[in-house]
Amino acid sequence: MSVWLSFWLRLAHLFHPSFQAAGWWLLPAALLFGLLIYAFSGQYKGLTRYVGSQALYRLAGRNGLLVLLLVGTGALLRLPMPPRSSWILLWLLLTGFTGAVRFALRDLLLSLRSVGPKEMMRVAIYGAGEAGAQLAASLRLAGNHQIITFLDDAPVLWQRSINGIPIQPPQVLSQMQDQLDQVLLAIPSLPRSERRRIVAELQLQTIPVLQIPSVDDLTSGRARIDALRPVAIEDLLGRDPVPPVHELLGPGLRDAVVCVTGAGGSIGSELCRQILQLAPKALILLESSEPLLYALEQELQQQLAGSVMLLPVLGSTANLALVQRLFEDHGVQTVFHAAAFKHVPLVEANPLAGLANNVGSTKVVCQAAVAAGVSELVLISTDKAVRPTNVMGASKRLAELVVQASAQELSQSAKGAGQPRTRLAMVRFGNVLGSSGSVVPLFRKQIAAGGPITLTHPEIIRYFMTISEAAELVLQAATLARGGDVFLLDMGEPVRIKHLAEQMVRLSGLSLRDAQNPSGEIAITCTGLRPGEKLYEELLIDARTEATQHPLIFRAHERALPPEVLWPRLDALDAAIAGQDREGALALLAELVPEWERGDRVIGASAAAAAATEKDS
Repeated sequence: MSVWLSFWLRLAHLFHPSFQAAGWWLLPAALLFGLLIYAFSGQYKGLTRYVGSQALYRLAGRNGLLVLLLVGTGALLRLPMPPRSSWILLWLLLTGFTGAVRFALRDLLLSLRSVGPKEMMRVAIYGAGEAGAQLAASLRLAGNHQIITFLDDAPVLWQRSINGIPIQPPQVLSQMQDQLDQVLLAIPSLPRSERRRIVAELQLQTIPVLQIPSVDDLTSGRARIDALRPVAIEDLLGRDPVPPVHELLGPGLRDAVVCVTGAGGSIGSELCRQILQLAPKALILLESSEPLLYALEQELQQQLAGSVMLLPVLGSTANLALVQRLFEDHGVQTVFHAAAFKHVPLVEANPLAGLANNVGSTKVVCQAAVAAGVSELVLISTDKAVRPTNVMGASKRLAELVVQASAQELSQSAKGAGQPRTRLAMVRFGNVLGSSGSVVPLFRKQIAAGGPITLTHPEIIRYFMTISEAAELVLQAATLARGGDVFLLDMGEPVRIKHLAEQMVRLSGLSLRDAQNPSGEIAITCTGLRPGEKLYEELLIDARTEATQHPLIFRAHERALPPEVLWPRLDALDAAIAGQDREGALALLAELVPEWERGDRVIGASAAAAAATEKDS
């Protein structure tokens, strides 16, 4: 057909004498040469259902070679030849026809795959950029989704289309609720604040929202662009990530021997992962839980690079002989003390165990670090240490006082001899998303079980930070330590826990059961504040703060107990713990941490303070 049309288009005659003269050899020669070229060049090896623009370019090259062979054959054998411009027409027609057949067959195959008993999911893709176009192509090949429209905030894209699918403003969703089963968020590099805004708008339409993997997962090959997943609450909470200050990330850790206590915990394990990326000489994992230590070692072994030595140590941080021997034998230079009991209700019910672990281990680690000449020790603290209303918070505040007293003692002994050999500091921050004891995994489990979600109080608020961001800020704060420092991390905006629970229900594609919607799927119930629980958390006691080199890290100046006052009281506390004297231990804790109050008065005071704070703000 292409051979005949090339004559007809050139000479405007159906059966021109030139065609009758040249056609007798040109038609069979085109078939013979074309089939051989196509066969030997791999034209028939490609899968038609996946054909794309590259296949068209290769087809154009094959047809160009075919035309050149025909021209050469005719010239060599002195056969009748068509007009010279017909050769160009022949190449264009061959490429157009063979390409059109390929693409038509591709679309036919894809449409046949979509026809069947399976139900097509009607979707809108939010994001008409490169990721959105790639997602549309992948879904089209999979044959499980019918793409109704693209949505995008950019007015310049409205009224345009991608492969025939229109691009519309997000506002049209309110008129398309009955036409859509899902909205797919296809903007992998979207800042968290913008993602939060978009998801909030989409939730108003009560349409389930899924998203494509992150940029890191896509570029590393860990996930395909069509590996859709629900929007996780972790993707919405907190601030947009702040890039690290490179001068603060690495010094003191690169080529150093680093020890992380409580290495198997959520914060400890993330610290280990990030420290490993900074190429230390050795990383020591001190953990009392065998399963956690084993799991972490197996994970980190896969990430080991170069000559980094990984040493798992199974033991208690409260064992002075073990810790001191460990620091001395391996020449430990930097210690991150993350070992602690932190579940408020458990520590409230088992105060002696909480004090022995949280306070006793801190005292042991400080003593061992000073004795072994460790360069730097950083205590991982919590916002619950500020005006604590529970034993866990009070024990962490007492652990802070231990670090401050140890730093004072070092400073006094080093007077006139320059800076103390060991720098001690602490970093205080709030709730970490996904960590052990966080409400997020608890709510997720309750939603999976069909509810209800249990809250202690409808007005309770908390600050949240991702585990990776918290660990990265801790590593940077360690570089800023001068001795006895209290570092505070900017936790961003506070989150009302009831609102968090409602968001998680909607993100799960379920409806909330309340007075307005009694037929909903998941209910939220309030059980009352637990003993020692606050309505809100703080990061400062009564101190002032100063900025540091990092915009999210602040240095606080807070009161501390002199070592000559603290050490004798701690000895008495150790004796009370050893003798299982619960009331005696708690009395000493109340004496050392006077801002901690026991009883129901604390809860009332916290509620009043929270109300006053909200009124002031």
